[in-house]
Amino acid sequence: MANRKLGRNSSQRKAMLRDLTSDLIINERIVTTVSRAKEVRRLAEKMVTLGKRGDLHARRQAAAFLRNEIASFEETEDAIIVEDVLQKLFDTLAPRFEDRNGGYTRILKMEPRRGDAAKMALIEFVEATEAEEEETEEAVEAE
Repeated sequence: MANRKLGRNSSQRKAMLRDLTSDLIINERIVTTVSRAKEVRRLAEKMVTLGKRGDLHARRQAAAFLRNEIASFEETEDAIIVEDVLQKLFDTLAPRFEDRNGGYTRILKMEPRRGDAAKMALIEFVEATEAEEEETEEAVEAE
């Protein structure tokens, strides 16, 4: 299978892509280089497809790839609600894309990074809330 090497050996590349994919699921948008964004898109689409399948095997496959990290933390008077990456993928993102067959992410090109002039891009999930869409427009215009 052909993939971009991204200037790293295979274990470093796998760790970096795992981290970026987990961060994308947690934050629903990240800014990275264009080539990294293109690789992360492949993996994020596969993770959302696993989330849509929703069975035990799909959950275990996603757990084998994603980081075990807290996605959101909410403290109420009665309890503390903690949501990890897998819960967010299967409970929040998968239902959002239930009617969509692929194409869950978009890559928006931004201006080059200061310092090394690397081509930068913003990768985000397509069906975002209205507040997130406004933030995206502001971020792209600011760059």
